[in-house]
Amino acid sequence: MAKKEESKDLLENAEVIQEKLVNVETWLERNPKTAIGITAAILLVLGGFFGYRYYQSGQDDLAQKDMFQAIHYFEADSLNLALNGDGNNLGLLQIIEDYSGTNAANLANYYTGFIYLKQAKFPLAIYHLEDFSSDDLLVQARSYSLLGDAHMEQKDFENAAKYYSKASGYKPNKEFTPAYLMKAGLAYEKLNNNGKAIEVYQTIIDKYWESAEFQNAKKHKARLEANS
Repeated sequence: MAKKEESKDLLENAEVIQEKLVNVETWLERNPKTAIGITAAILLVLGGFFGYRYYQSGQDDLAQKDMFQAIHYFEADSLNLALNGDGNNLGLLQIIEDYSGTNAANLANYYTGFIYLKQAKFPLAIYHLEDFSSDDLLVQARSYSLLGDAHMEQKDFENAAKYYSKASGYKPNKEFTPAYLMKAGLAYEKLNNNGKAIEVYQTIIDKYWESAEFQNAKKHKARLEANS
């Protein structure tokens, strides 16, 4: 009985589909100009999309080549040359401006934010680090931590705690997460939120007992509990 019902539904659906196809064909015959316009518009959108993707890929290749010397200067701690170039090679700021939207420009924002942080230009550091995003295991968390550092230097402890917490919560790992948690705990202490600080230190104690931060987390937690 169930098979008969299923067969009946299939036949009815086939009839409905056929009827709709006939209606579509009739509409196309009566509105050829409109149909051609719609088709052309779809092709234009698709062509524009794939053309843009191809263009961006080419731009990114150029940007990567142009950024090579800037990264070399960064690694050599020649920070002003890394930022502004040397007259022959582009600096990171020019990469960001000339190749906006590329992966290279995105990465240039990370390096630029890092440099401005080292130069104690904290608002500029924040501006560029906020423009950076990545799904990389280490670099994105590092970027959040640097944002925390920049806010901490400006005594904006609330945002510092927020970014340190984001750093520690981004793809947690035993190598770097304990350090981010420790920074978050100190920021919460600056906010006089000792309960949250104790919670963070406890996370290090419970989950990262093999880390270098383990003993310090125990000391800070004991100190806060003794003073509460």
